[in-house]
Amino acid sequence: MVAPQAFLRDRVAAIYQKTGTVRNGDQVEVLEKGRRWLRVRAKNGDEGWIEQYNLVGQDVFDAFQKMSRDTASRAAQARAILRNDFRLHITPGRDTEKLFLLKDGSKVELIERATVPRSGAIAQAEPEETKTALQSSGGRTPGKTKPAIKGKPIKAKDLEALLPDVAMDDWWLVRDDQHHAGWVQARYLDLDVPLEVAQYAEGQRIVAFYVLTEVEDPQADRPDKKVPYYLVLFTPAKDGYPFDYDQIRVFSWNVKKHRYETAYRERNLFGMLPVSVGKQEFEKEGVLPIFTVHVKENGNTVERKYKLNGVIVKRAAEPGEQGVVAAQSGRRTSR
Repeated sequence: MVAPQAFLRDRVAAIYQKTGTVRNGDQVEVLEKGRRWLRVRAKNGDEGWIEQYNLVGQDVFDAFQKMSRDTASRAAQARAILRNDFRLHITPGRDTEKLFLLKDGSKVELIERATVPRSGAIAQAEPEETKTALQSSGGRTPGKTKPAIKGKPIKAKDLEALLPDVAMDDWWLVRDDQHHAGWVQARYLDLDVPLEVAQYAEGQRIVAFYVLTEVEDPQADRPDKKVPYYLVLFTPAKDGYPFDYDQIRVFSWNVKKHRYETAYRERNLFGMLPVSVGKQEFEKEGVLPIFTVHVKENGNTVERKYKLNGVIVKRAAEPGEQGVVAAQSGRRTSR
């Protein structure tokens, strides 16, 4: 049942008796088919006629069930609040099959992002040679943009050169508290991000945020006096980019000044989800918070692991690498 609710009728006529009620997500058994109407039996045994557009096929229901099973163990990348009623879609796209209805204000977990042309559900992939050129050139279009200067943002017009020629929609694969999974158009989702971090978006879209560690501040406006350090992913505020994020920032808490500061920032990334956070023991430094991102370089997706020691963020050496590679130098900035 795809509609929010529908009555079963004893006959297909202007005057009828209600014989039962079915609600969104209910399964029914089809007993008889008419031109636009079906006679069905609900799970509670109620029988009656219902208009066919209120129902989807068993194959669609089975596909949603499979999606729920497949995503059950996948880690959420962020959490969001739905800003309008919306039915979960089986694949990204406005015209794809849909079923379960999520109400305005529902809280969902975000698992994966996709972008598709606004007119359909098949993503418009860039030619492989163009993709490779973009990724190897730090996210620039050969012949159109200037090389990115390390540590400095790419100009907006250069970023827009990465967008397809057709209008695009971003979608998120989500999971609700009933363990239903499906795709929701990104414009209907508000990321549930703390205000103290959201204020530093600077016109960009926050994709996800993660707590790396906590520090105690006796003057913090929190019951437990513990303030988190955040890893935050940013992307330009337009749909259709071939990356999930292009900038990461780590916000640390200055206990003396009682405010957030930027401990680390890295721009011009071709970043792809998922991102993972955790802790790892290092021989000389002990157990430190770490985070791992995935970025595309020269056509390949590679992992980058970072560690946080106090307010210093550095690249952590993988097995076989020599020493620890500093991810970025320079003093912290307030913000």
